[in-house]
Amino acid sequence: MNAVGETGVRAQQKAATREAVLAAARDEFEAVGFEAANVRSIARRANVSAGTVLHHFGDKRELLHAALFDDLEVTLDRALARIGTKPLVKEASALGSAVFGYYQKRPALSRTLLKESLFAEGTWAKGFVAQAQRVHQAVAQLARREVEAGRLDGSVSPDVVAAAWLSFFYFALIGWVQGATPTPLAFTETLFAQHLEGLSPRRKP
Repeated sequence: MNAVGETGVRAQQKAATREAVLAAARDEFEAVGFEAANVRSIARRANVSAGTVLHHFGDKRELLHAALFDDLEVTLDRALARIGTKPLVKEASALGSAVFGYYQKRPALSRTLLKESLFAEGTWAKGFVAQAQRVHQAVAQLARREVEAGRLDGSVSPDVVAAAWLSFFYFALIGWVQGATPTPLAFTETLFAQHLEGLSPRRKP
């Protein structure tokens, strides 16, 4: 095998190890929570050494952030790729459904991840902000399309509409984490629909 081939194999092995560690971390965090989880237990689940875990992820908190970030990235990629030509409310609902659906598949794990990651710092904070910006841009583009089609008033700012949807989304998400909002998607849809009612084209007398 030549040097290029060996480099490719090593890269694949490294990626596979990283994914195995993340999968093990998600299982560990879901089973015992963030505080009780430890690197040695995660390493055993992944069938690697604790040193290998720390080589890929500097500490337990970084591992937690990575576990959420990677899954969210995949979820967002799929959801954004499915955006079509339906009205804003329906497309935004589908986007929210995809993300909320991800969290609700493993509620114990998701609540643990969100409680620790909503206010991440440093590099991870920038990563999560970038994810939010991707969603903001997608919703703003949908709102722009609504304005051009005459379904929203021409004075409406698509960026403000997108910011409103994200605000409702995060408000519902935090409520779900705290156990106060059992149906976050329905809650977000209701708030957003009410918001858009006031942005319909002005009727001339």
